[in-house]
Amino acid sequence: MSNIFQKTLKWVYEKFSKDTSKMLIWTGSIGWALSSFAQMMGIVFNPKISDKEKSFLLPQEMWDAITNIMLFVCVTNVAKYGVKKLFTTGKFAPESVRNYIKKNSELAKQVGKIDFNLDKVAETMPNFPKTEYEAYRNIGTTLTTVGAGILATNILTPIARNRLASNAQTKYVNYKNSNPYQTTYYSNGMKI
Repeated sequence: MSNIFQKTLKWVYEKFSKDTSKMLIWTGSIGWALSSFAQMMGIVFNPKISDKEKSFLLPQEMWDAITNIMLFVCVTNVAKYGVKKLFTTGKFAPESVRNYIKKNSELAKQVGKIDFNLDKVAETMPNFPKTEYEAYRNIGTTLTTVGAGILATNILTPIARNRLASNAQTKYVNYKNSNPYQTTYYSNGMKI
């Protein structure tokens, strides 16, 4: 058991130690998926909720889940990659990297250009302050991911999911009203 645990810890360290923002995005997405699944299962298996209420609540919860996860992943990734580009082009850099670039006139001319990549410079140039650069970039992308996650989950998601869920419910209610004898059954025998 400890061998599997050690392998898992090693895998997590290798995947996420240089980019903690990636771990935030993965764990946030998994958390949204699990909480949405739990919410839907709570509705399905709650005997106090009538079938009519379930037929109203389940589509709404499904659209909530899709909206929550998609907006979270999209907004955090776009923000993360935007800020990461500012780091790789040299627009954002710690003082040690700025000093290194100032000493090399060829690098100084490239700073800010879209095709300039400090990650490649870190791999190829001797004495480049790679550790400081990677730590600074990691902190920047992580803080950006946290901020983008807050924006996505607390501002954008409620607006979007309310519109989507409302549209889905309206279509469903209209469909049920136009086909009153149509009944749908779930695998657990619940009738909608």
